[in-house]
This record gives sequence, structure tokens and C-alpha cells, in this order.
Amino acid sequence: MEQRELSVLMAVLFVTSLVTGIVTASPPRPGTEGNGLSENESATLWSRDADNYISQEEYRQRYGDERTAIHQLANGTDITFKRPPATAATWTRNDFEDLDAGDSDTSVHPPHASLEDGVFIADAHATVFAVQPSTRGHLESGETPLYIAPNGTMRGFVDYRVRVPNGSSSGNRTVEWSLTNHEIEEVRLQKDGETIARTDGSHTPAIDYQIDDDWSATLTLEAEIHVRLKKTIRTNVGNSTDVDVVYREETRNVSDSIDVEIYDLSAYPYYAEYPNGDAGVAIFQSRPWQGYTLTDEGNASVRGVWRFYTARNTNWDTLVRSNRTDSAEVESDALPVYVHAYPSRIGPRAEPVRDGPEIIDTWGTERPSPLGTIGENVNIEVVNQSYETTYGVAVRAENVDREALHVAGIVRGVNASIVEPDAGSERQLRRSNLTVEVLQQNQSQATLRIELRDNQTGAPIVLNDSARRYPIGGSPRDGYITIANREVETNVSGVAIVTITEPGIYTARYHPGSWLGHNPAYVSDTATARWHPLGTIDGWFAFIFEVGWQFIPFFVMFYAGSRLLRMLGPEDIFQRDP
Repeated sequence: MEQRELSVLMAVLFVTSLVTGIVTASPPRPGTEGNGLSENESATLWSRDADNYISQEEYRQRYGDERTAIHQLANGTDITFKRPPATAATWTRNDFEDLDAGDSDTSVHPPHASLEDGVFIADAHATVFAVQPSTRGHLESGETPLYIAPNGTMRGFVDYRVRVPNGSSSGNRTVEWSLTNHEIEEVRLQKDGETIARTDGSHTPAIDYQIDDDWSATLTLEAEIHVRLKKTIRTNVGNSTDVDVVYREETRNVSDSIDVEIYDLSAYPYYAEYPNGDAGVAIFQSRPWQGYTLTDEGNASVRGVWRFYTARNTNWDTLVRSNRTDSAEVESDALPVYVHAYPSRIGPRAEPVRDGPEIIDTWGTERPSPLGTIGENVNIEVVNQSYETTYGVAVRAENVDREALHVAGIVRGVNASIVEPDAGSERQLRRSNLTVEVLQQNQSQATLRIELRDNQTGAPIVLNDSARRYPIGGSPRDGYITIANREVETNVSGVAIVTITEPGIYTARYHPGSWLGHNPAYVSDTATARWHPLGTIDGWFAFIFEVGWQFIPFFVMFYAGSRLLRMLGPEDIFQRDP
């Protein structure tokens, strides 16, 4: 099936190539840079490139090379992932090494950098290049948080240029300026104003961090720049020259901040065992998460609504080189790539598809579509209407290895810690015993008595019982019984009384509340009762009376006919003319 879909897509892309112009993408051509990725891997990175497909023949003529099937596919569309890929971080880490600063006369910075000037320091900046592992979440319009791993690396770019004053000469006095030293003394990483890591001065610092027990924060990259200039004053006095040397120094701190969400997961599992031996698992977490596996081999899994794509940060497509007299924009040699998470129209899925786990419920927050946050040139199957965030997913499966339960987040490498709920994780799921009998009846109606009990203990099952309600998440649904096109509930004795007026066979069905919302919970059961007015003596008398009443006109006609025959006689009836 997948091969057929790929073939159809390739055919569509081939037709598209005949009517679409050729546009050179900003990202490098896959396979042309040694950034730790194969051609296939690097081809999947560029979801923000222009998807203008060209045929294999045209590609061969243009570049003198062949594309792989994945590269060819990525040339005409964007490729998405079931889980956050490692390719974005690998590319960013390696491409970061291509980022070069200027010299003392030139400052290099991305166009969005916040520049600062001092007396001698000019066009100074410290700009965040990337924080990884991380994922940009597209939740809804105006809400696109950057989730970062509790342990990761911030990479930044620091540069500046030095203003060396012009020399001057007046009379017997000459002033000369020279640069004696300039450096980035230290680079610091701060969280909400507190320094959590530091490193020696560098134009391209990579600072490892560890953040514990925090939900959200503002991370600040701060660099301390120091310059030292020498001012030489020569004064001619007669045949001699007096020389005075003065050193001038300046230190300036430059910084850049980003708001982040510290993505540290704690998952809360609940388990149930069905009477037939199947296992039930429900896991919820109050942040977006990817899914979980049920066995040690990982061959049975379930995932929520989130899928992933990778795209470059277009703020770094170009760099500005500025000096004392001019500035020029040049193409950047370093492109940071981020993972993005979005709610997919594909929705929650269990694997294997046919004989794998069965998703029995999902719950979360209702949000509007984040379609407007995706940006240009990104072709993905994002939801185009309101969706549920699937903070909770519950499944039923034949086999579940609780020790091997693995809960994965939307940030690469971040897996949830399994936390035992306060009330315990084991839910009771029992068989129910539903019975229905005709309690009273007459020729016009019958009263049915429905009884629902625990098949194991015999205790009555009370519907709409708050004592059994222990919702894991979402909106709990109470159980109910359906019969004669109506819903009924049992009382404290587990009994419900229903009156019917139409004869027939009546099937009562118990629709239990889910084990996600009740403890103990029960599985469904059915019971049948038959009612007809002839089932009683009164019903037979009523039936005979009704039948007799209906036959009265026939009796009258028969009686009248017989009397007429007697009056006329048979000879009058059969007499012939002579």
C-alpha cells in the first residue's frame, strides 16, 4: 500500500514539474555537505523550501548526479515523522561549525540581531543560534512554545567590531590610536536572571545546561566583550619629543533571550484486566507527548495526535557584514534546523494497524487549529479545524508488559518518568449480570423488572453512583441500561422498573461507564424478556371477547339468512316456469 501511494505521489510530482518553474532553494542541496547526515536524511530537513519538483532527467542534466527516491520525493513535498527525528540536532551541531565571525574591523550578525554600540565597541551582539534537543509546538494561533530538554546545549553567535579613533595632529602635538587587545572574556547562560552555566569567551559558544524542577523559563545568552586601546601623545619640545601613553578600556555586556518550556515529563498510568484476559492501559500527561509502547520489543504502540516535521530558522538565511563605512548582506553558511510538532489530521493511531492495540478513548483540551502558525512553503496534513490535544490515551491490547512500558515525549530523547497515582494504578474491571423479567401484566401493558448485579460478588450495581466514580481524565460517563428505546438507571438495590404497552421481545443492554471513570468498572451484558397479552388468563378472556365482538355481524347475517330460507321454503326457491 505504501509503495502504491509513493508511486502515485511521484507521478503527481512529475506532472507538477512540467508546469512549475525551477526555483533554487535556500538550503544546500542534499548530499553536498558533510554535516553528519546521509542524502536521504538531509533531504527531509527542509520543510520551508520551495517544493518545485523537477524530473530525474532534468536533475541529472542540471547537477550531473542521481537522486535517491527519498530525495526525489522531498523535492516536491514535505516529509513528516511519527516521532521527533535526530536529524535536526545533528545538522545544527555540524553546520554551526561553519559560522565565522569577522575581524576587529568587521562585525558579522544575522539581520534580526539586537546590536549595541559603546564608545569603542560597535555593532556588538550575542544571538541565540539554537537550543537543542528541542521542539517547537504548534498548539494554536498565538501559542507556539519552544519545548526544550532539561539537559541540552545552547549555541550562540557573538561578534563586534572595534572603533579605533582616527589620529590627529595639531601644531607640535600628535595623537595616535592603536588597538592593543580585544576579546570576548566570558559567555554566560542565565535562567530568569540567574547564571546557570558559563564558558570561556568565544564567538561561537556552545554551553551545556541542566535545568531541574522548572516548568517555564527565560534563557539568556550573555557575552562580556572587552577592548583595550592605546593612545600615544607625542609633543615636540625643541629638539626633543615627549611621549605620553594612555590606555583606554571598555567592557560591554550584550545578550539575547528566548522564552522556553522545560519539557520534563511525568506520566501517570492506569491498568485494567478484562475478563477475557485482555489488558487495558491508560496514560495521561498534562503536556503534549508522542505516545507509548506496550512491549519490550516495541512492536505494539500507540501515539496521539502529534506528528513532526523539520525546518530551518529562516532568520539565519543571510548574515550582515558591517564595517566602519558600509554593510553588506551575504548568504549564511550556517542554518539552524528545528523540530516542529503539530496536530495531524491523521489523528491518534495504534500499531500494528489490523491486529494491534485498540484505542478505546482519548481526552485532552479542545483547541482551535494552529494552521496559521505553520508558515509558508510547509505542506503538511495539519488539522484545519478544532482538535483535541490527546493528553490522555487509553488502549485495550492482548499483551502488555508493564515493566517495559515506554512513554516518549515530543522532544527527542525525553521520555516520561512513570509515576504511580496516589489512588493506585490498578482498576477493577468485572463481569456484570443483567436479568429482566415480567413482573406484572394484563391485556394492555406489562411491567418489567430489570436487575443489574456484580457477577462475582452478587452486589447490586448502582448506576450514577458517585462512590464508584474515579475519573482518570476527560469527562466521565455514567453507565445506563437501554430497553424499549429508552435509557434507565438502577436504584440503590440495582433494580429498575419499566412499563411497556406494545407486545414483543424486549432486550435490555447494559452500557457500562468506562473503567477510565469508575472503579470498580464492569463489562456489558444483555438480557431478554417476552411479553404478549395472551400470556395471561385475563388476556385470553379479553382476546376471546374481542374476537367474539368482531364476529357479531357475521352471526347476525347468518341468522337472518337461515330465517329467510325457512320462510320461503325450498320449493319456492327452486320452482321453474312451465
